[in-house]
Amino acid sequence: MRTKSSAPAPADAPFEADAGGVLTINLDALAANYRRFQDTAPHAEVGAVVKANAYGLGLKPVVAALAEAGCGSFFVAEASEGRAVREALAGRADDVPIYVLNGLMAGAAPAFIEYGLRPCLSSLAEIGEWKAATHLPCAIHFDTGMNRLGLTAGETAEFMASNTWSEGLDVALLMSHLACADDPDHELNAIQRERFAHIVDTLQPRFPRAVASLANSGGAFLGADYHFDLIRPGIGLYGGNPFTARDNPFETVVTVEARVLQVKDVPAGESTGYGASSTGEGVRRVAVLAAGYADGYFRSLSFPSLPGLQAQGGVVALAGRIVPIAGRVSMDLIVADITSLAEGAVSRGDMAELVGRHVPLDEVAKRAGTLGYEILTSLGERYRRHYTRGGRIPSSAADNNMGRSVS
Repeated sequence: MRTKSSAPAPADAPFEADAGGVLTINLDALAANYRRFQDTAPHAEVGAVVKANAYGLGLKPVVAALAEAGCGSFFVAEASEGRAVREALAGRADDVPIYVLNGLMAGAAPAFIEYGLRPCLSSLAEIGEWKAATHLPCAIHFDTGMNRLGLTAGETAEFMASNTWSEGLDVALLMSHLACADDPDHELNAIQRERFAHIVDTLQPRFPRAVASLANSGGAFLGADYHFDLIRPGIGLYGGNPFTARDNPFETVVTVEARVLQVKDVPAGESTGYGASSTGEGVRRVAVLAAGYADGYFRSLSFPSLPGLQAQGGVVALAGRIVPIAGRVSMDLIVADITSLAEGAVSRGDMAELVGRHVPLDEVAKRAGTLGYEILTSLGERYRRHYTRGGRIPSSAADNNMGRSVS
């Protein structure tokens, strides 16, 4: 209980005593990654995909930082997210296009109209409903081979052949989405590009103000033929690697840290955590960390691996070294094996890096058997989010000279 003389700590205090976990977002790195896309596609506009609360990092500060970096088009999944982007841009850029990738749900046109949102229409039915509701701008999404959202090949042919669909339709964007941009050598990339180029060549004369967009984060690096008028990166902006087998060209944006709650010795032959799955031959020293699967640290990062899984087990950075998880990840707690560290190297209150420069996002994802996208968008609400500008990400977890690595 606070006394009258107790002043509340700032809401964004990065290491306030009651914060078990800290999520630090480097907005300078975010802006640098945006500029990296500008350099990669110098003749195209660079939009930004900020769906799912800006991939879990916080929509309002991320949108503000991207707008400051020069971003003039934003993409979200649902209308509610578009409304949040519009509110975040209020007074800064009130007329910025905001595209809703999931398209127009039946009866939802009034919400789009109220906030000036542009649906990415994915069927002739959606086009007809939008035309009946308004003459405001929209996007048309064509399925060129992903077989997810978008006008089918038959609908595309009908749309291109008849001017009836075009009457009263203000098309601001023609778009499609690459299915295999994470694999630059996949043959479907060129097939989709060729199909989309034909659509654009046919329809841009009919909609002279419409821009064309195909490339996501990975697609931006496939070459100028994939850039068209606008690229729309997502994961790369946030420091994730858009490729499955290439080095990551982007700066680290997010660091996730968890506080050490307790350091203790585990007697020889005894186990740690649920299921008694982690047992050592000798005495082990462990650190108990204030994070778990409720915070988005996946249970599949347990070590040894959970029954039926082939995951590698997680690692964290503590005292300048990489150390392994010991036992099962639980809802609120992780146990790290720090036996390899010098006695006294880790103390109660220290911070362990779960994700960051020393434990990269995509390494965590690989060990968990998933993608960096899922790790980011799963980060829980209990982390104290702290936004930084003007320098390196502050981290008490580890220095730049990491010791041994753990496989």
